[in-house]
Amino acid sequence: MARMTMIEAIRDAHAVKMAEDDNVVVFGEDVGYFGGVFRCTAGLQERFGKNRCFDAPINESGIVGTAIGMAAYGLRPVVEMQFADYVYPAYDQIVSEAARLRYRSASDFTAPMVVRMPTGGGIFGGQTHSQSPEALFTHVAGLKTVVPSNPYDAKGLLIAAIEDNDPVIFLEPKRLYNGPFDGHHDRPVTPWSKHPLGEVPEGRYTVPLGKGIVRREGAGVTVLAYGTMVHVALAAAEMVGVDAEILDLRTLVPLDLELIQQSVEKTGRCVVVHEATLTSGFGAELCALVEETCFYHLEAPILRVAGWDTPYPHAQEWDYFPGPVRVGAALRQVMEG
Repeated sequence: MARMTMIEAIRDAHAVKMAEDDNVVVFGEDVGYFGGVFRCTAGLQERFGKNRCFDAPINESGIVGTAIGMAAYGLRPVVEMQFADYVYPAYDQIVSEAARLRYRSASDFTAPMVVRMPTGGGIFGGQTHSQSPEALFTHVAGLKTVVPSNPYDAKGLLIAAIEDNDPVIFLEPKRLYNGPFDGHHDRPVTPWSKHPLGEVPEGRYTVPLGKGIVRREGAGVTVLAYGTMVHVALAAAEMVGVDAEILDLRTLVPLDLELIQQSVEKTGRCVVVHEATLTSGFGAELCALVEETCFYHLEAPILRVAGWDTPYPHAQEWDYFPGPVRVGAALRQVMEG
């Protein structure tokens, strides 16, 4: 079995589906000849030609609008936003057109398309290259929202997203592209080549949308996380010695609520971790769902650990980033509750 970085796994997912289905096309800013700012599409144009993988103007609204037309016509476009922070000009197209197409046409038309975008901080990108806008998409009926945490899931989830008949927002934590970053920014990062989840099968396989997974068994507290925060939570649990059960949600919509309920009913405690700003972040929805479905099993208030309600800073990035110290403190607090 090959070992891949998340970049290579995403590239391989593209290649598998492009070889299998001529209707799959890939485009965006610099994704063709250059291979994307993070190189996730490198070599696809050379292999599949300029009609299947091509560059687009710097116009996010136009990129997504064109993809919607392609999808309605019968193609399966995969478009890349260079950074999640750049998606806002395309937000109206995503919300008002892509997400509504099946509903407004009574299923005569669908939008089988994927919008990929690097998300999150940890690379000193500052306020316009570090945002985590997942909650803006989970709020919109008609969209599916995916956040992988490792190469194995990234490939399987992306293939599943491309094959899905509705629009999928595919958020790629850029700090995980080359290794499982655990929040200890002052330590060397372990490469994916030395991590079990860096093993990626050849060819086609899928990770189903809507199915989370337990990354660490435990009985003391349930930690709900996705993307980079899965690895931070694992590091925090080891650091403070708490018997935490850590769930990797993988997809936010659809959400594996059954898995969450089973874990919280077992542990009686819950901590929610995400990198996005605290107020109205997806963690608020998770807290509400746990409260509604597991109230009589809870032995302490649900806690959230998240980014601060400020623009993502450059000079104080590690004060903003929810690292293992902050997550560990929340684990201790909830165990004392």
